[in-house]
Amino acid sequence: MEKLTFYALSAPEKLDRIGAYLSERLIRDVSRHRYGYVCIAMEALDQLLMACHCQSINLFVESFLKMVAKLLESDKPNLQILGTNSFVKFANIEEDTPSYHRSYDFFVSRFSEMCHSSHADPDVRARIRRAGIRGLQGVVRKTASDELQANIWEPQHMDKILPSLLFNLQQQPPAPPQRHGSARSRSPSPLQAADTEQEIPAELAERCLRELLGRAAFGNIKNAIKPVLIHLDNHSLWEPKVFARGCFRIIMYSIQPQHSHLVIQQLLGHLDANSRSAAPIRAGIVEVLSEAAVIAASGSVGPTVLEVFNTLLRQLRLSIDHGLSGSFEGGAAARKAKEHEERMFQEAVIKTIGSFSGTLPPYQQSEVMVFILNKVPLPPARPSLEPGSDGENRNRLTQVMLLKSLLQVSVGFQSSNMLTALPSAFLDRLLSAALLEDPEIRLFVLEILSSFIDRHGNRHKVSPGSAIGDVSVLKLKVEKCSRQDSVFMKKHGQQLFRHLFLVSKERDNGREHFRALFRLLVLLSLELASDDVIVDLVRLALALQELAQSPEEQLPPYNRCALLALGAAYLSLISQLLTVPPFFQHIQEVIQSRQKEAPFLLPEEVFGENPRVSGSLEQLGPEVFFWQSKISEILGSSGYSLERLSIPYVPQLTDEDRLSKRKSIGETISLQVEVESRNSPEREQRAPAEEITYETLKKAIVDSVAVEEQERERRRQVVEKFQKAPFEEIAAHCGARASLLRSKLNQIFEITIRPPPSPSGTIAAAYGQSQSQSHSIPVYEMKFPDLCVY
Repeated sequence: MEKLTFYALSAPEKLDRIGAYLSERLIRDVSRHRYGYVCIAMEALDQLLMACHCQSINLFVESFLKMVAKLLESDKPNLQILGTNSFVKFANIEEDTPSYHRSYDFFVSRFSEMCHSSHADPDVRARIRRAGIRGLQGVVRKTASDELQANIWEPQHMDKILPSLLFNLQQQPPAPPQRHGSARSRSPSPLQAADTEQEIPAELAERCLRELLGRAAFGNIKNAIKPVLIHLDNHSLWEPKVFARGCFRIIMYSIQPQHSHLVIQQLLGHLDANSRSAAPIRAGIVEVLSEAAVIAASGSVGPTVLEVFNTLLRQLRLSIDHGLSGSFEGGAAARKAKEHEERMFQEAVIKTIGSFSGTLPPYQQSEVMVFILNKVPLPPARPSLEPGSDGENRNRLTQVMLLKSLLQVSVGFQSSNMLTALPSAFLDRLLSAALLEDPEIRLFVLEILSSFIDRHGNRHKVSPGSAIGDVSVLKLKVEKCSRQDSVFMKKHGQQLFRHLFLVSKERDNGREHFRALFRLLVLLSLELASDDVIVDLVRLALALQELAQSPEEQLPPYNRCALLALGAAYLSLISQLLTVPPFFQHIQEVIQSRQKEAPFLLPEEVFGENPRVSGSLEQLGPEVFFWQSKISEILGSSGYSLERLSIPYVPQLTDEDRLSKRKSIGETISLQVEVESRNSPEREQRAPAEEITYETLKKAIVDSVAVEEQERERRRQVVEKFQKAPFEEIAAHCGARASLLRSKLNQIFEITIRPPPSPSGTIAAAYGQSQSQSHSIPVYEMKFPDLCVY
């Protein structure tokens, strides 16, 4: 052998003849079953291949690959393994010059077939599968990194290689032995030495898969991921989820980080393609998406971030449609099971939306939240859907699921500036959803607002029951209100307070609603508190007490007791935070009086597991209620605004009508009639403007309640007039309004087309002499002063 090697090195032009002779002998020995000579010939070829590194080795390689193919075609396992070992040695050789005409199609097909070996003997089957995997690994090493070689990334090759690796990876034993940490590296080195004869095929397939994906470039990711998705579909591996999640965990940790968004886009496209599949299959794809998003580096979701969320929200809508209009066979039990599967899929989509948003920077999270909220269907002023119809049920479920998704995103959102976190348009739309009739939707809105405002994790520490005692044990984090937060509260504070008051008036509120209202009041005090905000919050808490005592609202007994308990809990907490001893003393006196005479007005009783309420609040004495006059006097002496504290909180009706999305037709007509009545001819002669002084402003604020009552009565009369008056009278009223509008327009036109005065007075004089003639002069004929001409 040494002489043959020396001769080959001395005369490299003879290598092709040496290879052809050895190939001829090997083929003859294989056909005659002389396996000893076959092993000798292959050993000689291997040594010559390893020793000779010259330009003429390409001719020798052709003979070598021909002999390897002959061994792989044999039905003897030992010959197949022998040929595979020789090919692996050849694959580790780095050639100086590429061979353009060399093809590995046969080797890819044969090695893939060996990976699916079904030999009766388990040991022989494992050896053949190991050999097939190592052969595919050799093909990848030989071709993947060299663009001039055969393109191994083409679909016809990937459709064979990846399913073969996944098939062996799927045969993972229940408790595989934990090997060294190199198997979990992102891209193992090709020179890693492992005891492959003792290694199980699943571990070898995993290492080969990691190496293959680690070599994938940007343009090859699609061809590498598509066979994986098809394999999971064909073998129904989405539903158990375990193998699919483990498979994509390997993929996400193996590919280059900047290509992670391509895998996610492939999964989203596959989810769209399976939109009509069973709910467990779609849920499996979505859970894989969720895990892939967590593994992906921050910001690598790709340039089309909103497209990702648009796809997920579209799947959410389709799932709702499937649940409402799907035809289920098997009766009520099958329908119930299908609906449960759809709900599980919807929860998986919502979880995935949260996972995706967690990988995004804050500015993109804000865009995503605006995008989700704009998808929430809000009813118009005049609802067109009949109660109980499928359309209304679909809208309600869509609202619930989208608000759940928004809550999932807002939980991980952190912003130091509330002006950017809650823009005006976003806040208006969110608060309008708080006035919907569905109690579940209102609860979601309150939770979303709490997650936005809470920036120090305080919402999990406070509860109505804990606020009665010593709040120092809660270890609440309180920071000084920043300038941006003060601007936010000056701009949107009254809007927030108004909606909190309106939500608390709903008759179908439950225990969770009042807890959420309490948390929101406390978070406003801790995160966005200034002196004016504290004053308004105290006024709001006292207004809730008045609301509970008002017989006009006709609230259920539990709601009345819950409002009084909520006010007591909040005033107890804020009195300890403000450190004003007289204020704290007054609050504690009222709480102690309630403990003796009316324990059903305290949070421990109302918000407990077995609430105890009472409907006879009128029989209670004044000592169990908080007095606004006394609180105003105490806080006013401590530097707070006495004038604002002494005025009861009343929400502005105009803003309430504008923001509420539940107007009836009568309310809508009343607004139109109000505008018409104010512009009617009877009111043309207006009273002279009253001089505005401090006293008039003070009188207007104090008498605002009476004015509002008169305004409400006037509106009622106008609406009644339009409802009961004959058509001719209403038509005459509208005609008078149209004539008034026409006369006003004529006056405006008369003023606007009148020519401007001239410095010389000629135009003015002419205008005075000939008013009955032309009323308009073209602009180009007007005479302007020289200083006015540019």
